[in-house]
Amino acid sequence: MQIGVNVPNFGPGTNPDNLARWAKTVEGLGFDLLMVSDHVAITPDVARQYPAPFYEPVTTLAWLAGITSRVKLGTTVLIAPYRHPLLVARMAANLQQLSRGRLILGVGVGWAKEEFEALGVPFSKRGALTDEVLDTLRTAWENDADYGSGQIPIWIGGNSDAAIRRAVRRGMPWHPLRFTMPWFHEALERLKGISAELGRPVPDLAPRIYLRITEKPIDDPDRRAGEGTLEQVLEDIEALRLAGADTLLLDPYHGDPEETLRPEVAWQALATVAAHRP
Repeated sequence: MQIGVNVPNFGPGTNPDNLARWAKTVEGLGFDLLMVSDHVAITPDVARQYPAPFYEPVTTLAWLAGITSRVKLGTTVLIAPYRHPLLVARMAANLQQLSRGRLILGVGVGWAKEEFEALGVPFSKRGALTDEVLDTLRTAWENDADYGSGQIPIWIGGNSDAAIRRAVRRGMPWHPLRFTMPWFHEALERLKGISAELGRPVPDLAPRIYLRITEKPIDDPDRRAGEGTLEQVLEDIEALRLAGADTLLLDPYHGDPEETLRPEVAWQALATVAAHRP
């Protein structure tokens, strides 16, 4: 199993120096993947969870590609409807070349209605627009003389049945985000059922889980995967590996923007997991 890190590219503590420190920490600890999030207009619904400043993901990853050498780079997730499909194809292809083949493009349909309104994109059509982007990406990247990137790996982000169906139909890894283990096991059965219904193989799994290490065990049935004592976190990672996850993303952001001013706390948790990695 490859293990990566979701790096916060937003909040009061985010600046070029800290982003560079994050990248060097993630790569230095031996993690396999560094991913960042996506928002364009920091409307009130976005700001409540992901406040400004918000560093645009493709620009940020292109810069981080120049100060890293090994770690893969990606988005968790790029909101597909926010940009013209050919712009996404061009940006991703260029980033793939600039990073020397290290890009993974996680995509999702989005959730922030106010941001959709600010961008003039119809919220009700976000699923269809996402499918249009995915179709365009595959077609554009076939033109190697122009784009020169080949077919870049794409993950389908989201916890809904629509996201599961999109991953199954397209044969792309499913990228569920922040969940409890009981929910995941139930969703995995739905994934298998939808795959059988559509006559398609079960797609690869690339989940993103919380990372919060506590001194005492968390016995709450709503405990999120990756939250609890080190033993609980490692058990969750092993359970996901046994369930078939090829890649796992750790998300050390707990929801308080002030955390971005103190990244050392997250780095210590990541170092602890890295030291006990199977």
